[in-house]
Amino acid sequence: MSDIPNAMPSMVILSTSMISLITGFVLGVYAIRGYLIPPELKEERRRNFQDPVESEESEVDEDDYILDHAPNWANGLEADQRQGLRARGAAAAEEKKKKKKQQDKAAPKLGLDPTEECKLVLVVRTDLGMTKGKIAAQCSHATLACYKRLFSAAQLEPLSLSARLLRQWERNGQAKIAVQTKTEDEMLELMAKARSLGVTAEVIQDAGRTQIASGSRTVLGVGPAPKSLVDEITGHLKLL
Repeated sequence: MSDIPNAMPSMVILSTSMISLITGFVLGVYAIRGYLIPPELKEERRRNFQDPVESEESEVDEDDYILDHAPNWANGLEADQRQGLRARGAAAAEEKKKKKKQQDKAAPKLGLDPTEECKLVLVVRTDLGMTKGKIAAQCSHATLACYKRLFSAAQLEPLSLSARLLRQWERNGQAKIAVQTKTEDEMLELMAKARSLGVTAEVIQDAGRTQIASGSRTVLGVGPAPKSLVDEITGHLKLL
């Protein structure tokens, strides 16, 4: 009987430990499940830790940042157009620039001495029987066609040969000379020669509303270009 009082403290300690363990476990489960958290704290916790919700209407489309090319790839221009980074108008301008550079390379003779006079020659067909007023109108068309051709190239590249040529012609009086030819074949030969030398050459075809048949080639404009170079093309023709 003397052993029973000695065993009591051990039983009490063991029982207390078991009760504490079970109580701690239950309280932990309740705490994890949120049973012991006040409602206002639950709401605050939900607001702070909930996963962000993606907006249905995003201001920026992620596809706008995905490019299918590197900046230096050969297909850069086409890819830019597909991605909307470069307009079609810009593509056309790029194409014109490339063509203009090719024309400049294909015209080694077309040098530009800043002291040399530039001129525009108007080659008029005399075999069509045009009146003076008709000839004047057709020469105006040819002058404007040649000017527009050079002006368009100058707008694309302000420092190009075409731009410098046009400025030099304008500064020195915009010389224009009218000469004559008697056949369409000769006119076309002159146009081909001028273009092979890199000189602007534009031929006018009449609409056929008045004196001559529709589609008739009436006047060829050659230049503006350096006087020495234009004379290689039209220097043998008689003045009108």
